[in-house]
Amino acid sequence: MAVTRLSGRDGGATIETDLAIVGGGPVGLAIADRCARKGIDVLVLESGLEQQDEAHEAFNEVIAADWMQHPDLAARRTGFHGGQAPLWNAQRQAYGVRCRGLGGSTQAWAGKVAPFDDIDFAERNWVPDSGWPIGRKELDSSLDQARELLGLCPTSPAPRFSEAGLQSCYWQFARSRTDRLDVMRFGRDFAPGLPPKVRVLLDATVTRMGFDPASQTVDVLEVASLSGASLTVKPRHVVLAAGAIENPRLMLVSNDVEPGGIGNHHDLVGRYLIDHAGIRLGEVKGSKNIVQLARTFGFYGQSQAGRSHMFMHGLNLSPDLQEQRELLNAAIYFAPLRAVDDPFDALKRLLRGRSDAKFHDVAAVAKGMGYIARGIGTKMLASPSVPQWSKDLIVGSAIRFAPNMVADEFASGGLPHKLTGLGIEAITETAPDRGNRILLADKLDAFGIRCAAAQWRVGEIEARTIRTLATRLDRAFAAAGYAAPELVDWANDDDHPLPAPVDLAHMMGTTRMAKNPDRGVVDSNCRVFGTKNLYIAGGSVCPTGGHANPTWMFLALALRLADHLALEQNRCEATVRCKAPAFT
Repeated sequence: MAVTRLSGRDGGATIETDLAIVGGGPVGLAIADRCARKGIDVLVLESGLEQQDEAHEAFNEVIAADWMQHPDLAARRTGFHGGQAPLWNAQRQAYGVRCRGLGGSTQAWAGKVAPFDDIDFAERNWVPDSGWPIGRKELDSSLDQARELLGLCPTSPAPRFSEAGLQSCYWQFARSRTDRLDVMRFGRDFAPGLPPKVRVLLDATVTRMGFDPASQTVDVLEVASLSGASLTVKPRHVVLAAGAIENPRLMLVSNDVEPGGIGNHHDLVGRYLIDHAGIRLGEVKGSKNIVQLARTFGFYGQSQAGRSHMFMHGLNLSPDLQEQRELLNAAIYFAPLRAVDDPFDALKRLLRGRSDAKFHDVAAVAKGMGYIARGIGTKMLASPSVPQWSKDLIVGSAIRFAPNMVADEFASGGLPHKLTGLGIEAITETAPDRGNRILLADKLDAFGIRCAAAQWRVGEIEARTIRTLATRLDRAFAAAGYAAPELVDWANDDDHPLPAPVDLAHMMGTTRMAKNPDRGVVDSNCRVFGTKNLYIAGGSVCPTGGHANPTWMFLALALRLADHLALEQNRCEATVRCKAPAFT
């Protein structure tokens, strides 16, 4: 693999390539790796650099609709997303979370993944515009390959709970290949192993795609850098792998031939924006109750083939209940709540001279020396002076025997915290809605390209699904003998307005997959209808989104697409060096 920056090139150059991939996130890198290993020359165009920086972060700006800009919602979004994405802010990215740079949003994710359920692919008569043109079984092989790529366990723990229509579900965590105390970062962990046929060009923002209607092909990509350098790429084929905001934005701004943009004959590009809506349902307090729930719904370590894996146990609505009550797929998980006298928070305030109650903070530090000692031990594991075999042994044993402690280390960056309870968090899919969309704003970015704008809101079915989660949890806890949870006021009151949920930055749906062009933007092989060489990868092709953190699914779709591209290339080469584009 060769990595260079466009800013170091002479302007006006032209590059030809078999396959140009727009976007150097996990999806783009996975396709590049698979295709290059099958003999295809690949050029990856990544808008950012190796790591996030302020200059490129400005390109992530999203102008949100008026109803999405309430200060209370912005504060809740900051509380949810701000800790993981240091350059992100709720004003600039008023919808979603994106990271410009190699590895994309895995620079800021939590590594949490799960596969979609069978019901997510079905056409549900109570969910308009639901249903995929492919089924879950058609993705089983690709899901297995994506699982191996993420280093996940091939088997899940057995179900542990089933009450009141709620059943066990599990998330896994993709762990770093190079830092045992971190989650997987594709720029750091995956990109260095790309084969020689992959060229990665950084600081390379695609500003426009040129389309030839006669051949129905994208014949040119215009590329620019912040340094002022420019580049022309002439690809045989193109894969857009820049996410559910940038993919439709680039198609919409490329409108010099088709007024509505490439692939937008039916005004579907950018529409049907879906996400996961997140909202707190209440809290669980009381030491006995917390211990019980941590044992049942906390983290689980599982050993497989000499490697330790970590799972998180949650509860989701059973398929039968979803159908009976006409609900969406949704789940509950439990999040730790820090104590007011958390020793690490107190220590930070004292060391930074920001303590308003020094006596209380000193007392908190003194009482919490056990937590602080544990944190020091964790930080020592990150030291390069500790042998790798020792780190692997310690971390693997900890995941197997004390997974909740390891999860706390992941979440807190190695600084364990004193807890007072557990937050009850809901996550639900949002129904496909033509009015939820990504479109173009009037504001221009640094390259003179119109910024992305977002319109996204939840409706009656999402609100009803969230309330059902809360009431069913109350019943399930009573049936299981747990103390009653402290639910929010609106949980049992249909007349009480539901606060606007936080978008969980799992953006999907804006170039949805369908059988016919009047129902979607891409076909079952992710090729844009009306084109012969333009493909789309990642979450934007998903017609529905289930409740699962979706990167595993995105990668499965990406690997399936890469295999299709390689197969079509082989077929074409076997047809006596055909003159048509290699992939159809």
